[in-house]
Amino acid sequence: MSHDRIAKLTTDELQALVSDGVPLAAYLDCRVEALDYGTARLRLPFKPELLRPGGTIGGPAMMTLADVAIWGAVLSMIGPVALAVTTDLTFHFLRKPPPGDLLAHARTLQLGRRLAIADCTITAAPTGDHDDPRPLAHAVGTYALPEGA
Repeated sequence: MSHDRIAKLTTDELQALVSDGVPLAAYLDCRVEALDYGTARLRLPFKPELLRPGGTIGGPAMMTLADVAIWGAVLSMIGPVALAVTTDLTFHFLRKPPPGDLLAHARTLQLGRRLAIADCTITAAPTGDHDDPRPLAHAVGTYALPEGA
């Protein structure tokens, strides 16, 4: 592995940024599980408060999870840049998520001087009762990067 392909921050550093800098993600208890250069995996622990009518996890919680995972994938390549911000998030709900933890798998697709593009697939976390790897949702996000990032 070449030196420039090492993540520019650790999972603990990203977790601190998520917990301290994104109040909604902190409230939802989004957890950074893995981070590598250009990729991030986060978990959204299940809480009954996340359910909407019909017994499915609400869209705003899933969108927050995807946005923060994409942010993590981008920051893994540029470091803890405070003003890297979402400019676009396209979200597709693919299947009804079961009540349970969700996993977001994000990867950076393109890193330019002023924009980064990444995508994220959300799946149900495997449990003893449920182990379906099919995507529940897919998001593509664009992040604006400050000059010199």
